[in-house]
Amino acid sequence: MSGAVSRVRGPLVAVAGAALVAPLVLAGPARAEALPYTVTPLEFTVEAGDRTCTVDADLYRPAGADADSPAPAVLATNGFGGSKSDGSTDTIGKAFAERGYVGLVYSGLGFGASGCLITLDDPAIDGKAAGELLDFLAGVRAADDGTEADFVTQDSDGDPRVGMIGGSYGGAIQLATAAVDPRVDALVPLITWNDLGYALAPNNTGARAGVTSDTPGVFKWQWTNGFYLIGEGQPLLNPSLDPSRINRLDCLHFATRACETIRLLNSGRYPADRTEEMLAYARSVSPVSYLDRVKAPTLIVQGQADSLFNLNEATATYRTLKAQGTETKMIWQSWGHSGGQVPGELDLSQGNLETSHVGQRVLAWFDRYLHRKTDTDTGPAFSYYRDWQSGYGSADGVPALSRSLYLSGDGKLVDNRSKVARGSRQYTNWLVPTSHSESSIAPLIGLPDPKPYDTRGTYLGWRSEPLTEPLDVVGAPKATLKVVSPKAERVQNSGDASDKLVLFAKVYDVAPDGSRTLVNRLVSPVRVPDVTRPFTVELPAIVHRYDKGHRLEFVIAASDTAYFGNRGVKPVTVVHAPEDTGVLELPVVPAG
Repeated sequence: MSGAVSRVRGPLVAVAGAALVAPLVLAGPARAEALPYTVTPLEFTVEAGDRTCTVDADLYRPAGADADSPAPAVLATNGFGGSKSDGSTDTIGKAFAERGYVGLVYSGLGFGASGCLITLDDPAIDGKAAGELLDFLAGVRAADDGTEADFVTQDSDGDPRVGMIGGSYGGAIQLATAAVDPRVDALVPLITWNDLGYALAPNNTGARAGVTSDTPGVFKWQWTNGFYLIGEGQPLLNPSLDPSRINRLDCLHFATRACETIRLLNSGRYPADRTEEMLAYARSVSPVSYLDRVKAPTLIVQGQADSLFNLNEATATYRTLKAQGTETKMIWQSWGHSGGQVPGELDLSQGNLETSHVGQRVLAWFDRYLHRKTDTDTGPAFSYYRDWQSGYGSADGVPALSRSLYLSGDGKLVDNRSKVARGSRQYTNWLVPTSHSESSIAPLIGLPDPKPYDTRGTYLGWRSEPLTEPLDVVGAPKATLKVVSPKAERVQNSGDASDKLVLFAKVYDVAPDGSRTLVNRLVSPVRVPDVTRPFTVELPAIVHRYDKGHRLEFVIAASDTAYFGNRGVKPVTVVHAPEDTGVLELPVVPAG
């Protein structure tokens, strides 16, 4: 949940059927000479839930900003495990102050020198605490040392002109703040979540809305426990005698319900009553539960290389905001929590706003909604980085599913039902993982990550014929499947969701030499609600060109090293017939 640039930096070694247009090139605003600014450390005593604590902040004041010439403000905070002083967060304050904005950058609750527990960007706690900083920018309260801000543009008495920007944990706080405080005028959340229940334990089937499923998902143990350890280690990483930072011995630094959620996930047992409570809590601190209250114009930026908060989460947020009439646009950039930084992309630690696509869009967004330059072009509804062109494409929405391939009994992926061969194929799981997508945490601390692999007999794959022309996929593929698993069927109604069948769907790019590439190492974990019925699987959204001569391989695997898997051995059979077989649908766009 860190707002990092390439993998995660700082304390962690820490975007419907759309018409494609020409490659997107924005001229962007010319960089004016950087304004000088001053930085003033401040503290604010805030009420955060049932605790009172101090928030540590820095005020960036550009030269010339005063009561007679006020400036709009930018409010920002850190990614998980960071602080106001980490490489990307303090750069936000500097970058926007140099461009004439008042910056207020602070360490989030429970991080850096700020007090209180980690409450996962809960709008009722973290959001309301941020609202007290808005009071400072509004001139209705002072910092603890008496400093006042009478140099921020006001829309009305007590209502400052303010935008927010930040990544991951510093992205979700924006939506949480806007949900409880309508004074926020513009949001730019980067690489953040829609539903924390999905992010920590995704289930990519049976979604009742967006990414949210009523069947508990598959525990993403590496990412989750990595961040949990960072959170619990905060008093050691940032020594403080502030008692507001300490909860209890078995839950040192998080809110109690957060610790209980992690413990339940790690137990591998998901009884209905406790699991329902866990999901309710995770969603209560997630945008999925409060987006209906977010009215501020929102520019969503999500990373293609991100196995923590994938593009599907951003799409869910984008569609919800659009449907309710909130002004919203979305960008799928290259980098996310899993890496992916490429030359020319936005690098928050460098502040290259004018020279990157995302940076130009951010400046335009703030020009339009903070400087109120109503003729500003804020760019297309949807844009996405294409690595095969080192630039951006754009569309008027997320492309729709437009091409179908069929699973054949001979292991082929065919383009017509009439080509489906009758037959059945089987795999079985072992009691240890036999497929690998990624080591979520290892690369962050300098350890190598083996290439993705699947062990014979523990997965099934279907390969297309070599492509006769490039195939560009932009969006989330979808598979419709039916499997047979008598052992899973016998136990799936036990009242413990962990007894249901788990599988992992993914699509490889197979080169002419047979080498396989798992795009951005992304997989789609599934806990099948009922193995006696067909089910659909939404795969992670990608932006990828399958080159001429390459093949697509659709795989379902029994396990993955980054996730918890099946309880017990549950063999799976897939039966094929022309009139009844699995289907893989792809969001294909014209090659460009």
